[in-house]
Amino acid sequence: MTTDTSVLGLILDASIPVMLVMLLLILASVMSWSIIFAKRRLIRRTKAASDEFEASFWSGGDLNTLYQSATHARGGVVGMASIFEAGFREFNRAMQQSGISADKVVEECRRAMRVAHMREMDRLEQGLATLATIGSTSPYVGLFGTVWGIMNAFIGLSGMQTATLAVVAPPIAEALIATAMGLFAAIPAVIAYNRYADKVVRLEYRYDGFTEEFSSILQRHARNKQGR
Repeated sequence: MTTDTSVLGLILDASIPVMLVMLLLILASVMSWSIIFAKRRLIRRTKAASDEFEASFWSGGDLNTLYQSATHARGGVVGMASIFEAGFREFNRAMQQSGISADKVVEECRRAMRVAHMREMDRLEQGLATLATIGSTSPYVGLFGTVWGIMNAFIGLSGMQTATLAVVAPPIAEALIATAMGLFAAIPAVIAYNRYADKVVRLEYRYDGFTEEFSSILQRHARNKQGR
């Protein structure tokens, strides 16, 4: 009686628990890659939009013109522009109130920019926790499948009088495939998580710096308008 020792044959001949582990790892890998590609597009788009907005902002143009272009941007306002839009919208609203101090205006603008900042960070960080979970748990899920498969293999061999390598190798090999699939799912997820988490942190630092600088600019504008 011959045994199919190809990878596909070993997978199809595996026990039900090991096959379920393999199916779970395949689903985890598919989910991981979908998050990786989506996150790659999102971070690229956000970084490009922030670079473009920052160049326009520091070119010395009129803030009202910049605000109008940001609010009418195709595809919606994202990245640094969303923080600017929230802060300047609150600035215009606060300046229409009578008897409000410049410090109070800036405080309201900071609050609006913090909300926009948190919204942007939530959008950027979405999916990273899933990548971290897949990267950290997939090897253990695969190891569980391997242990279960090897355990069943030895239980099956216990009833045999003689066990040759040709008999022992296939069930152990099919069990080890689960560990390989766990690593296949985990390694890209870990690499992508570390890479994208670093990019998100860098964008967060840029947002924090812009918020502080823009707050100072708004404070000067508020004092100049109130001093007239």
